[in-house]
Amino acid sequence: MNYNEAMSFVNSYSKSGKAVTDLSRARELMKRVGNPEKQLKFVHVAGTNGKGSTVEYISNALIYSGYKTGQFTSPYITHYADRIRINGVEIDENSLCEIAEMVKNSVADAEYSQFEITMAIALLWYACEKCDIVVLEAGIGGLLDCTNVIPPPVVSVITSISLDHTAILGDTVEKIAMQKAGIIKENSAVVLSMFNKESVVEIVGEKAKEHNSLLISPDETVFSMLSISAQGSRFCYFSKEYTLAMIGECQCVNAVTAIETCRYMRKCGFNISEENIEKSLENTRVRARAQYIEGNPPVIVDGGHNPDGVNNVLSYIEGINPAIAVMGMVDSKDYENSVKRVAEYCEKIFTVDGFTYNCISAEKLAETAGEYTVSEACGSLAEAVEKAKKLAVEKNTVVLVCGSLYLASEYLNNCENK
Repeated sequence: MNYNEAMSFVNSYSKSGKAVTDLSRARELMKRVGNPEKQLKFVHVAGTNGKGSTVEYISNALIYSGYKTGQFTSPYITHYADRIRINGVEIDENSLCEIAEMVKNSVADAEYSQFEITMAIALLWYACEKCDIVVLEAGIGGLLDCTNVIPPPVVSVITSISLDHTAILGDTVEKIAMQKAGIIKENSAVVLSMFNKESVVEIVGEKAKEHNSLLISPDETVFSMLSISAQGSRFCYFSKEYTLAMIGECQCVNAVTAIETCRYMRKCGFNISEENIEKSLENTRVRARAQYIEGNPPVIVDGGHNPDGVNNVLSYIEGINPAIAVMGMVDSKDYENSVKRVAEYCEKIFTVDGFTYNCISAEKLAETAGEYTVSEACGSLAEAVEKAKKLAVEKNTVVLVCGSLYLASEYLNNCENK
C-alpha cells in the first residue's frame, strides 16, 4: 500500500461513521487490530476548548524529561499525519502505509468512522514504537468517544467546557459535562481546568467520587495574569511566575492544568522536574491556536470555532486597534454569536466559504456580520486575505483569521508567507 492508497482507505470511511450508543464498535476494532491500547499508558484529555494546547504542554514536559511520548490530537492542522506524533515527530510515510494496510486487512467491511480508523493506526504505531506514555486527545465528547476504550489512564484531564456539538452531546453545558466526565476511570485521577461553571465542577466531582477517582482542581485564588503580548504571556500561580510562548489568558489557564497534571504524574513515578515543566511552557507553540505570524501586517490565526473559543483569541486583540478579520464557519457551530463577538473587535470582516464541505456561505455569514460591523463576502480565501492585509496596513492593525480549524488549516497551507 502506498501513501495515496493509505489515504484512500482512510477516506473511504465517513467522518463520523454510523451513530453509536456505546463503545462496542470501538472495542471490536481494537480487538481486530490486536488491542494495542493494552500495551500503553495514557494521559487522556477531553474538553470543549483548550485540549490541543494542554496536550502539547503536557507532552513537551514529558519529552524534556526523557520519556518517549506519543501525541494524538484532533483534528489535524495542515495534513493528515500531523495528528499522530512521537516526541513531536509525525508518523513516517512507510509506517503509516504499513499500519494502514494492517488495519485494512483486519477490519473487513465494518462501519467505522475515519476517526476510529485513525486512532487504530496511531495506537498500533505507538505500541510498535514502545512509547512510554501517550497523551491522547478525545474527539467529540468523552463517554462515547472511541478514545474511551483505553484502560484506566495515569490521569484524565478535562479542560474548559462550554456549548459545542450540541446536536450530539446535549444542549446544555451540564449535559456536555456529563459526556466529558465519561472519561473518568476507576481508581484513577482527573484534573479539571480552572474557571469552569460550578455546575460543571459538581458533575465532574460526582463522577470522580463514583469511580473512586481523585479530583484535582487548580486553585483559582492563587492565579493571576501578569502580561499578554505578541511575544507570549506571563502569569503567576502559587506566587511563582511563569512565561508562555502562547498568547492569551486561556493559554495560561491551560498551562496551569498542565502544571497540575505533571505534578500528579510525578507522584505516580514519572520524573518530571519543575524545570522541565517551565521549559515546556516557555517553548510550546501550537499552530492555529492564537498563532501570531510576524509581517506587515501581522496575522493572528486561530481555529476557535464556538463563542468561547472565539472569546479566547479576542482577549488578546482587545487592547490594540480594531482588527480586520477573515472569517469562515461551518453550519454546525453557533456562527451568529461567534460573528457578533468578532464584530465587537473588528473594523471589517471579510467572509469566505469553500474551505470544507459544510461551511456557511460567505454571503450568509457577511449578512450576519453586517448587522454589527462592515462586512464583505469574498469569492476565495486568497481574495479575502489580500483585501484584509491591504486594509490592515492602512489602519496599522492586525489581520485575524478565525472561525474554523478548517479555515485556519487552509490559510496555513495556502496563504502563509504569500
